[in-house]
Amino acid sequence: MTVPFDHERLFIPGPVEVRREILDAQGQWMIGHRSQAFADLYARLQPRLKESFGAGESHRVYTYTSSGSGIWESASRNCVRDDQPVLHLVNGAFSDRWAQVSRANGKQVDVIEVPWGQAVKPEQVAEALKQKHYDAVAMVYNETSTGVLNPLPAIAKVVRGYEDTLLLVDAVSCWMGTPIEAEAWGLDVVLASSQKAFALPPGIAFGAVSDRALARAETITHRGYYFDMLVLEKYHKRNNTPATPPISLMFAADKQLDAIRAEGYENRFRRHTMLAERTHEWVRSRGFEMFSEEGYHSPTVSAVRNTPGIDFPAMQAFLKERGIMLGGGYGKLKGETFRIAHMGDLQMADLEALLTAMDAFLEA
Repeated sequence: MTVPFDHERLFIPGPVEVRREILDAQGQWMIGHRSQAFADLYARLQPRLKESFGAGESHRVYTYTSSGSGIWESASRNCVRDDQPVLHLVNGAFSDRWAQVSRANGKQVDVIEVPWGQAVKPEQVAEALKQKHYDAVAMVYNETSTGVLNPLPAIAKVVRGYEDTLLLVDAVSCWMGTPIEAEAWGLDVVLASSQKAFALPPGIAFGAVSDRALARAETITHRGYYFDMLVLEKYHKRNNTPATPPISLMFAADKQLDAIRAEGYENRFRRHTMLAERTHEWVRSRGFEMFSEEGYHSPTVSAVRNTPGIDFPAMQAFLKERGIMLGGGYGKLKGETFRIAHMGDLQMADLEALLTAMDAFLEA
């Protein structure tokens, strides 16, 4: 048996593979988070983070010591008034969970829900906004559980027709893998975390926040503390954070942002598209089907319908013996689908090694 990798390689939708030089970057000598050295690090990250979100003068990017789920709570608490409803767009496990987070924070939640595997369409959002005022619309750009990339630019265009309605976007599993234009599209909060297409270890998250979102936060009394955007803004102006930040991960982010700039954003997005297209080709040629709706496939993770009915746990065990971890279906899709993640710093050779190993199982 030939093991194609020198350690167990991750083809799951997070945490993803992290390059050795990024892991090593975390090993720098520690600095105090109230020191000038930390302020310099924070300030150095900011312009590159802003460009990664397509953020302009009306946005800043906060650093959160949490996963992306923490920024769900931050966005829901800071951008939705208690006496006004929020509209959640639900088409999978993570968009549904964000709606649950809003409810857990006492918000009035309405939902547009479509069958898992389908995208939410802008016409559905337009119809809902005609019928009722919403303080905000909250959506997941790339639904990790189903491999669906929702049509965010078209939905944003609809929402921007309503001046008092904010647009809150979870871009956790597609940030750094597909274009995001917070300023041009009029997005008020865009949140992402480190362990997906950014290809860092987990434990840090970033949120691009607009002036409109901060103005809304000023009208809300109970914003909590840890995720209070006004407190974050106060410290952000000093190139700092209210609570102790994940300094080692910020060292790693500094290194990775330089590497991404060197690769070039367009080249990085093109690489993700090519990896996705190669995966789709393999899926169809082996008798499987894409679970995601045609025209809305994710560039970072493919949800595959197990049409032939293979023994997927046996495939996982077969791959594990060869140093490969592959993701199964998520939530209610467990057993019906499996997921191939093709995000972060993975190259075509890495994907081909995975597909070759999967072929070996199918042919055994």
